[in-house]
Amino acid sequence: MSERACMLCGIIQKTSQFENKGCPNCQAIFDEANVTPIECTSPSFEGCIGMCKPNKSWCAKWLRLDNFQPGLYAIKVDGRLPVEVVDILPHYIPRDGSNVD
Repeated sequence: MSERACMLCGIIQKTSQFENKGCPNCQAIFDEANVTPIECTSPSFEGCIGMCKPNKSWCAKWLRLDNFQPGLYAIKVDGRLPVEVVDILPHYIPRDGSNVD
């Protein structure tokens, strides 16, 4: 089974889940930018953390995951979101550890 992580929120799912249902946190943004969920996910990620109650977790708050759905999240996701997505996000912070100018 191949798993991927969303480059915007970091949720880890099977490729087929992203293809069939999209990202449970970011799909509205991807639809607005007119990109597919696969374009916004990466098979290359590091570490993972399980979130049962993200709104009550200090770790979720530290990783900026506290407003997302419960699930398994990557700590770091390699790759860059399509320009169409970055352009509609006023305060985008990459999950690959780099800074955006």
